[in-house]
Amino acid sequence: MSSFDDRAKSFENKFAHDAEMLFKAGARRNRLLGLWAAELLGKTGDDAAAYAMEVVQADFEEAGHEDVYRKVSADLGARADEATIRAQMDALLVEAKAQLMSEL
Repeated sequence: MSSFDDRAKSFENKFAHDAEMLFKAGARRNRLLGLWAAELLGKTGDDAAAYAMEVVQADFEEAGHEDVYRKVSADLGARADEATIRAQMDALLVEAKAQLMSEL
């Protein structure tokens, strides 16, 4: 195999790894967001875990994270405004990425 082929394969592997990590970080962020929202809704234990899974599953409705925002926003109602939810989503994505990096 030529060095060009090796380099191309290396880029393909990096792209696949980065895409997998981004997916995992998004799913973890959604789970953490679900747990945060569950707490605001007064859910604990198995109910909170089940709600967090609902939030994770909501992300499969469409590309991007707007489907997750809409679910959490609708469920929380007046308990949290748009800015609070979006700020929490951003903060939890950073936390999710840090958690994944610490597991490597």
